[in-house]
Amino acid sequence: MPKREHYRERLARQRGASLAGPNTGQSPDVAQANADTIIDCGWGRLIFAHTFSDNRKLADALLAELPGNRDIAFYVHDPHVLLAMEPQNLFLDPSHTYRLWLDRYKTSPLRPRGFTVRLMNNREDAESVRRVYLARQMIPPPVEFMWKHRTSRSVQFFVASDNHTGEILGAATGIDHVEAFNDPEKGSSLWALAVDPQARHPGVGQSLVRHIAEYFIARGRSYLDLSVIHSNRAAIRLYEHLKFERINTFTVKKKNPFNEPLFIGDQPQEKLNPYAKIIVREAQRRGISVEVLDADAGFFELSFGGRAITCRESLSELTTSIAMSRCDDKAVTHRILQHAKLRVPGQVTFHDQSQAERFLDKFGSVVVKPARGEQGAGISVDVRDKESLRQAVDEAKKHCETVLLEEFVRGTDLRIIVIDGEVVAAATRRPPRIQGTGQATIRELIEKQSRRREAATDGESSIPIDRETKRCVQDAGFSMEQVLPYGEYLTVRKTANLHTGGTIHDVTRKLHPTLRQAAVKAAEAIQIPVTGLDFIVPNPAGEDYVIIEANERPGLANHEPQPTAERFIDLLFPNTVGA
Repeated sequence: MPKREHYRERLARQRGASLAGPNTGQSPDVAQANADTIIDCGWGRLIFAHTFSDNRKLADALLAELPGNRDIAFYVHDPHVLLAMEPQNLFLDPSHTYRLWLDRYKTSPLRPRGFTVRLMNNREDAESVRRVYLARQMIPPPVEFMWKHRTSRSVQFFVASDNHTGEILGAATGIDHVEAFNDPEKGSSLWALAVDPQARHPGVGQSLVRHIAEYFIARGRSYLDLSVIHSNRAAIRLYEHLKFERINTFTVKKKNPFNEPLFIGDQPQEKLNPYAKIIVREAQRRGISVEVLDADAGFFELSFGGRAITCRESLSELTTSIAMSRCDDKAVTHRILQHAKLRVPGQVTFHDQSQAERFLDKFGSVVVKPARGEQGAGISVDVRDKESLRQAVDEAKKHCETVLLEEFVRGTDLRIIVIDGEVVAAATRRPPRIQGTGQATIRELIEKQSRRREAATDGESSIPIDRETKRCVQDAGFSMEQVLPYGEYLTVRKTANLHTGGTIHDVTRKLHPTLRQAAVKAAEAIQIPVTGLDFIVPNPAGEDYVIIEANERPGLANHEPQPTAERFIDLLFPNTVGA
């Protein structure tokens, strides 16, 4: 007897009914026709292909996918037959299926540090889960769906939350096959595992997987299955480390815009960095033509309805050379903002060491930075003594001959994105921080954290072990080769720039109106249509601030759930608004 028919016979015997008989004992969120099991997960429907007796019905179920969803046919035993029925509409997903036999699972003596894994239990959790999925370019379940199904026994939403802040660091969906369709094999599966790319804690993904495995062990389930894209080597290493084994089954999906990268092969736009890719994807979604001119540098041309605009990430032809030069030279930016009666820190151009030391004596602590440059290169923050001042000036001169000395203002680093005269997003930026294990050296912890940041940002963010990092570690009373005590946190750089390992956290809804007005006024003073303004604030919800820089090419990624790419394309092609 073929495997699928054998499975269905077992399923029918367990239910005590024929395959054509009525469904009984099903969870309310499971829709079935006869024994054909489909379960809605919010991000799409999970179609259990091995419960279908007819490939035509299975194909029709996939073709019934709703717009904006991502349906998955799992456990497909005869993909060649299924695809032959709808070759233009269906494709074989390039993912591997892995199984963890739960009777062989070994618990870990190491438990999560600084965070807790639990079931989602409030609306704020659901909203944060949506943010995490958007940050990972994944389809999020609607908040209302997650809230409505929070007590479901077939679909469970798990979260990892920071013990101190309550912030959601990661999420995953667990499916109980017994509750879904009285699975005689007593299986379960894990889906949509995502870790916030800004999460600082190590081991969030592994802890989620372990917690879900232990949850289903407690329910008496026999195995935990999952599907992982074949190219995700980091995830595969994790699963194999946890003793998941690859099994011989397949996944089929419907061809749709979200799945397009999986079935059309490598495309030029896929080689773009995340800051260009987020814009290109939004343009393609609206039917705007994209031509990649230089993937390495982020240059591309967008064209629609006879209009063509060349961009370099968020810098477009709409930004004039005058506006760009005003942002490029930080001293010029400072003077323009000061002239506009906006609050800025004290600043001078470096001339000689004695002048610099007088400036240091005046403020007690200073920032040293090149007048031109980006991505935090050559910047030293919170310089307090004369020798560190001399070294900081030498470092800045490696990047630009003109060096600026600036009053160091304590507070939170805040980036505000202004597009076409409106604040679109605001986010606090935090410098890179490590947590001690009581075993690893500070150097090893930095290298490990840097690898996590690099993986989370497609290589755009990492922590350099340079003079500035070593200075910050030394100022905190440590050496690079010293073991950081268990549980202790150490900030290893004082700049919060994303390219040097910083993280970004959305605060758009908390932003004080005074800060919004200051950001719009600054963009108007510079006369620039798209900019990222760097503020230092005691609190984003308060009205105190200083503006330290303006960026003519701000990164629009990492501001989820704010519609940065959408507003950028609105500016470039207003006739596509609402497309």
